[in-house]
Amino acid sequence: MITRREMLRQSGAGFGSLALAGLLAEAQGQQSDSLAARPPRFPARAKRVIFLFMHGGPSAVDTFDYKPLLLRDSGKPLPFAKPRVVFAQTGNLLRSPWEFRQHGQSGAWVSSLFPNVAHMADDLAIVKSIHGSNPAHGGACLKIHTGSDTFVRPSLGAWISYGLGTENRNLPSFITLNPTLGHGGVQNFGAGFLPAIHQGTRIALPGDAKTPVTIPNAVNSELSPDEQRLQIDLVRETEQLRKERTG
Repeated sequence: MITRREMLRQSGAGFGSLALAGLLAEAQGQQSDSLAARPPRFPARAKRVIFLFMHGGPSAVDTFDYKPLLLRDSGKPLPFAKPRVVFAQTGNLLRSPWEFRQHGQSGAWVSSLFPNVAHMADDLAIVKSIHGSNPAHGGACLKIHTGSDTFVRPSLGAWISYGLGTENRNLPSFITLNPTLGHGGVQNFGAGFLPAIHQGTRIALPGDAKTPVTIPNAVNSELSPDEQRLQIDLVRETEQLRKERTG
């Protein structure tokens, strides 16, 4: 005869007792939970953040960063030293092929590439002061996500998860869609020296933008969405009855 505690400790190399300890800690509301929701240091108006990193997107000088000197000097040689890293022959200056105009009460410059976005110029916050220290795509991509193009550092999403936690323990605190395998790879959504639980959960195959954005093993090939809804409702009703009986 063995007790239930001994069975949990001995079976499955002790993983049963680990699961039990986690459930008991959650039930007791221990504050050691690294994903517990925490209030920000300053009052926040935003409830959600969606960071769209458009890998290979249009250049700033073709969208919102009007360069009158570039327009004036188009076709002339570079007026400064060439970058340290050069992957192809460096030509002369080239102006944007898109025309720029000011829009809204703010007078924000928007190119003709975005005629519809231009109507919402006063609703945009455009940052033009960002600059990089690494001319290579890999280093620059890694730096914008982690703040460093040399050392392993936590990514932006990992820091947010570490600092604020999550209000929904049924979902990851940080997810990444179709992350690239090049130009920094997993470090772009990694946890660095933070606990691994804050690393981004990838959805869809890394580096393959053509694959459907789905969670692996989350698609039920046997039940229709309506049948799955009935199944979930049954589980919820059963759980509610259990709570009413046990208190």
